[in-house]
Amino acid sequence: MSQGAVADFGLIGLAVMGQNLILNAADHGFTVCAYNRTVSKVEHFLNNEAKGKSIVGATSIEDFIKKLKRPRKIMLLVKAGKPVDYIINDLLPHLEKGDIIIDGGNSHFPDTNRRYEELSAKGILFVGSGVSGGEDGARYGPSLMPGGAEEAWPHIKEIFQSIAAKSDGEPCCDWVGPAGAGHYVKMVHNGIEYGDMQLICEAYDIMKRIGRFTDKEISEVFATWNKGVLDSFLIEITRDILAYDDVDGKPLVEKILDTAGQKGTGKWTAINALDLGMPVTLIGEAVFARCLSALKKERVLASKHLTGPEIPEDAVKDKKQFVDDLEQALYASKIISYAQGFMLIGEAAKTYGWKLNNPAIALMWRGGCIIRSVFLGEITKAYRENPDLENLLLHRFFADAVIKAQQGWRKTVGLATTYGVPTPTFSTALAFYDGYRSARLPANLLQAQRDYFGAHTFRVLPEEASETLPVDKDIHINWTGHGGNVSSTTYDA
Repeated sequence: MSQGAVADFGLIGLAVMGQNLILNAADHGFTVCAYNRTVSKVEHFLNNEAKGKSIVGATSIEDFIKKLKRPRKIMLLVKAGKPVDYIINDLLPHLEKGDIIIDGGNSHFPDTNRRYEELSAKGILFVGSGVSGGEDGARYGPSLMPGGAEEAWPHIKEIFQSIAAKSDGEPCCDWVGPAGAGHYVKMVHNGIEYGDMQLICEAYDIMKRIGRFTDKEISEVFATWNKGVLDSFLIEITRDILAYDDVDGKPLVEKILDTAGQKGTGKWTAINALDLGMPVTLIGEAVFARCLSALKKERVLASKHLTGPEIPEDAVKDKKQFVDDLEQALYASKIISYAQGFMLIGEAAKTYGWKLNNPAIALMWRGGCIIRSVFLGEITKAYRENPDLENLLLHRFFADAVIKAQQGWRKTVGLATTYGVPTPTFSTALAFYDGYRSARLPANLLQAQRDYFGAHTFRVLPEEASETLPVDKDIHINWTGHGGNVSSTTYDA
């Protein structure tokens, strides 16, 4: 070890997440070296939040490298994209084979795949790690999803599992898989987060518009829900938000402009689902709901010209039943969202050749992260019982839960449709459920249409095979009598 190499771990990027992760690591007995391109931030951090802790600072990249024990373990918590590449390029001249670079930002997994390959060729172990839980999670226990060069895991495992959140005594951190798998799982986590948030917003909207509940009453409903199957971080914070009044005594939430922002991870999930041919409909609708919310001027104009049904004062005659039905709709839709998310992860594993640990992924999300909930404990159990489970809906616990919930779910979606309250995620979740449980769908007609206009061919049901319609063969029919007999080569188009 060179003189001055005192730090177990180095972190670059002193925004709130970086600072809190450093403080967390120091609390767990690790000596951490902090560095930021703006060196004054390092000085300020050392003289304030980090004062008296096992934290040292660096004044340059060279100084930073010298203070790290070998193999050097360096985490980047900087803005995704080009800044990550810039810092990696700054680090490379000073690193040795076997040193470890960890990208803890919200990088897109194809970028992580590329960096993994480029750095592997140079002998540097690259890890792309999802970090979830916000600033509070970073400080006291985040969910960590590391993937990349597996040789790095024994060197960072103790640090990562020490600082991670714990669920029933187990760390919400385990090795995810190779290359960009860690950032991929974080991307899907964020997509599910989009879905959870939109579902909650739709429940709020239904209570407000159809049930005519006050914000305080809705807050009380969420408080009750948080004691049952929906117990989760997002339900908890929604309870608090709806109970929060501005200085004038009016609910602050009602003063907030109804246009939602997004940083891209939900969109990435939806795009990847389309690329892999996976029907991850709920996350897609959640992304589109944010896009629709951004059309504020158009929506205000449309509200003056486009009519819908009036909602009578007594639309809800039994408020308890109404709330119970809504709880079932939210629970069932949430199950669908997670089932779709794990379908996507499973397909990604096949497509990209990754061996992924589904029970560990569910456990990583059980605590520390934004989508943490009691519900995830059941997903962990399901995948521990059967790591090759094809779909969560085929596990008895989730099948029973959705079957039990569907009456309230259908009533809720029906009520919202009757009174013109948009429920894109509730509705698409129910449509997916009904499609998934259908042994036969109308895609037979769709294939006939494709063959009619584009000679895209079709296949026949085994029980309907004949001499003229052989099984397991792409067939084209001259539907009109004046078409050709040559089929297209784009059956999958």
